Amino acid sequence: MLEFEGISRRFGDVVALDSLSFTVPPGRVFGFLGPNGSGKTTAMRAVFDLVSLDAGVVRWKGVPVTQKDRRRFGYMPEERGLYPGMVIVEQIQYLAQLHGAEAGDARMAAMQWLEKLGVADRATSKLEALSLGNQQRVQLAAALVHQPELLVLDEPLSGLDPVGIDAISAVLVEEAAAGRGVLFSSHQIDLVEDLCESVAIIDHGRLVAQGTVEELTTGGRRRLVVRVDGDFAGAWARDLPGVTVSRVEGGAVRLVLDENTDPQMVLAAAMRAGPVEQFGFERQRLSEVFREALA
Repeated sequence: MLEFEGISRRFGDVVALDSLSFTVPPGRVFGFLGPNGSGKTTAMRAVFDLVSLDAGVVRWKGVPVTQKDRRRFGYMPEERGLYPGMVIVEQIQYLAQLHGAEAGDARMAAMQWLEKLGVADRATSKLEALSLGNQQRVQLAAALVHQPELLVLDEPLSGLDPVGIDAISAVLVEEAAAGRGVLFSSHQIDLVEDLCESVAIIDHGRLVAQGTVEELTTGGRRRLVVRVDGDFAGAWARDLPGVTVSRVEGGAVRLVLDENTDPQMVLAAAMRAGPVEQFGFERQRLSEVFREALA
């Protein structure tokens, strides 16, 4: 279990982290969300002692993280750290050997991860010859080659096409299922919603929301989606008391109801407008939770 306990960091007048606390449990894919400059990268670097903290502590399995612990972690920084002019398999092998693997075992592990991530056919290429998306896959192989107990990944899905996203997502889910902790940041919130079990949202270095995706997206005000035959603008819903039109998309009107608004009143109004083809509750999108948490 990885714990951030009241961590704070200031750079001059800029507060990067402000008494931030949350826990990343093992066996889950955990999403770390926030706008640019919110402190996500600083918090991740603190795990590896790449930035010093003004206050607070990062704990692993209940005690402050040590250098020995960090050797069992896998890290994928936002600013990629591999050598562009070096042969891919050779540098992944080298990194495995730095973690104590024998040369033969390190080579085998490097090839296994490159195979799993779909870039084994480029193993003898130099990194600079690969597309950005394939470089991302190689970077993840570098983070995984020593079989870490914890993965800390800063924007691992950036620049990937759908095939690449699927490949990396499958690996993250598999690693979590094996009992490892997986903490990753991303601005692709819809992908986070599909991939993660739990998330933490921060803003200006402070925690503003945390919980399972299910908890966060089913809480708050009720939401309805209504489709009336022949109505593509949702005009019938715009003056209903206690009802806010969230958006109209493909003829479906998405509505947010106040606490005391009767859904049957909404149904009756829709029926007066025409034949009702769709009427049902839907959960909040994680992107909506994100926007509300930052408001």
